[in-house]
Amino acid sequence: MEASSENKLVIACSPGLNVALSHELEILGYHVLKSDPKAVTITGGMEDGMRLNYMLRCANRVLWRVAGFKAAHPNHLYKNARKIGWEKYLKAEGHFSIDSFVKNRFIRDTRFANLRLKDAIADRFMDEVGKRPNTGPGKEQAVIFMRWMEEEVELFIDLSGQTIAKHGYRKKPGEAPMMENLAAAILLESCWDGKSHVVNPMCGSGTLVIEAALKALEIYPGKFRKNYGFQHLKDYRPKEWYSIRDQIESAKKKNTLDFRIIATDISRKAVTIARENAAYAGVDHLIDFRVCRFEDTEIPPGKGIVVFNPEYGERLGEISALEKTYKEMGDFLKQKCKGYFGYIFTGNMDLAKKVGLRTKRRMPFFNGKIECRLLEYEMY
Repeated sequence: MEASSENKLVIACSPGLNVALSHELEILGYHVLKSDPKAVTITGGMEDGMRLNYMLRCANRVLWRVAGFKAAHPNHLYKNARKIGWEKYLKAEGHFSIDSFVKNRFIRDTRFANLRLKDAIADRFMDEVGKRPNTGPGKEQAVIFMRWMEEEVELFIDLSGQTIAKHGYRKKPGEAPMMENLAAAILLESCWDGKSHVVNPMCGSGTLVIEAALKALEIYPGKFRKNYGFQHLKDYRPKEWYSIRDQIESAKKKNTLDFRIIATDISRKAVTIARENAAYAGVDHLIDFRVCRFEDTEIPPGKGIVVFNPEYGERLGEISALEKTYKEMGDFLKQKCKGYFGYIFTGNMDLAKKVGLRTKRRMPFFNGKIECRLLEYEMY
């Protein structure tokens, strides 16, 4: 697994974020070979794997493909996996865990498939080295990922280890928080140019405005992360990693903003949590926080985006009350946001009809398991 050798890299993502992730990879100079709802495939070396773990905002994990083969039965999995030179990747005195996605008629419990793979790796080590690594459920060290669909098996080294969808600065999530990778994807798919105002009424725990500030200053998620899966592999060279990290950091051009980022919420508690999260990310001085109704949110002169992330409503009484809110959001965009692009992120398209504005784009996303849309309105 030489740093310079090219290999298939599969960048896993949350469902529906593959479009934004593909754009992000293309901006970073990578050619997308394949894009599925939960993953984007490129080619690259180990250095690319390290760099992407540090820089990607929309991804969940970076996977280094080790092998692919057919296996109808768990015994076939064991037999084929035992042939792989795991001793090239893992340390005999180290520790590894196994994560997987399995859809096979012989497997009722994914843990059994993981156990067969673990046994194959352990037995391979005993054959070749005479001792074997420790194993366990924690993902703090080396992680193997298996994708087993019917008879098709793909095995990967998970270069991320623990998910990189969480960017590490959100110490207080608040109620129904938006995940960091989703907030980053929304900004990437919007018309925001990184140079104009960002206004976020109903800001909640502040994830969207924090991501905007971080992106504008070219502060990458890796700044908040100390441990990755690749750091526990056999050929890991710390100097190489530090060099990559230093190159990324030295390329930054900005330390101040020439536009405004505004976040408001009617909940004082939400604004307090958002401000604390922004402080941990080091960008609280760049965001104007205010406790107020969304109708009273300031819209600076000029251009930019206004992004709402309202409640979707689950019960009849809630939906009835939210109909008025959605109509008022439409009125706010129409009356106060001329020259801006307006966005409403929602999982309830019936409520979205109450906005009363014609959408320019409807971009599909998922928030957890809820199918959502990012609705775009151009306010002339």
